[in-house]
Amino acid sequence: QIPNGLAIPLDKAGVKILGTPADMIDNAEDRNKFSGAMDDIGVQQPAWSELTSAESAFEFAAKVGYPVLVRPSYVLSGAAMNVAYNDEQLRTCLGEAAEVSKEYPVVISDFIEGAREIEMDGVGKDGELIAAAIHEHIENAGVHSGDATLVLPPHTISAYTKERVRDASRKIVKRLNITGPVNIQFVAKGTDVMCIETNVRASRSFPFVSKTMGVDYIEAATRAMVNEDTSDMNLPTLDTRDRPNGYVGVKAPMFSFTRLRGADPVLGVEMASTGEVACFGASKEEAFLKSLLSTNFKLPDKNILISVEAALQDKFTHSAWQLHEMGYKLFATRKTAAVLEKNR
Repeated sequence: QIPNGLAIPLDKAGVKILGTPADMIDNAEDRNKFSGAMDDIGVQQPAWSELTSAESAFEFAAKVGYPVLVRPSYVLSGAAMNVAYNDEQLRTCLGEAAEVSKEYPVVISDFIEGAREIEMDGVGKDGELIAAAIHEHIENAGVHSGDATLVLPPHTISAYTKERVRDASRKIVKRLNITGPVNIQFVAKGTDVMCIETNVRASRSFPFVSKTMGVDYIEAATRAMVNEDTSDMNLPTLDTRDRPNGYVGVKAPMFSFTRLRGADPVLGVEMASTGEVACFGASKEEAFLKSLLSTNFKLPDKNILISVEAALQDKFTHSAWQLHEMGYKLFATRKTAAVLEKNR
């Protein structure tokens, strides 16, 4: 992220920038320019507005309805990125964003609840994708990508959604004339597939994708940036359907909650994890369990707190009864508890 912030001043000073042009890096990092570019190429995104004053923010929130997401430009790990559910929270978010992003625009956008988050990690060369992999988050959108559990290949998104992600990824890489690494993030809900961010750099999921796909994405990106041939690397593309073959990769975050007394374990749009692990399995369930255990997660001995999203609450009832029969004492958040009580 620091090199991206230096790209424009270095370019103005006459320093040769390898890879994606400096002005295109700025177009991706500057929230206002990026959102405008997405409108130009017809890539769907959540409703947004540049933040010009507190009054304009409240007007936007009244128009689209809460919750809304406040997004500064040129920040790493979601710094000062916040979700506001009412006027009072929005006022606090605006103050934090203005302090962190003094020199760059702040954008306010509609926060899509209950959506799935999908990422595309790839390598571009002169605006064309030469390597790509699509993976999905287990957690719903709203959890920072660095704190999310990633699954490759994706298992729960439809063929229609995948095709929308492929199409949008190609358009974005072409529009930003990307040469080198790129990470594009999407949210999907129903038939809507919306781009929320493009990072013109190697993302923290690049090592995971490289291991799972069996290709060194960083080597491919480096070769592209220095205009070397990559035809001998057998790179997976958006049209590759047979990789990975016979196994699933899952990347899980590691947290320091047990070492930080009073730390809030509830995840949000600002990154909280301090590490990550990745494991392979014959199924997504096996890979997920391996990765979870590898983070030193301790299976509970007696009590379990359950909180399940609305769409899965009825389906989870059978699993809850299995846990009960195993001798666990179950606790649940209000809405989940109501469903479990109804299905006793």
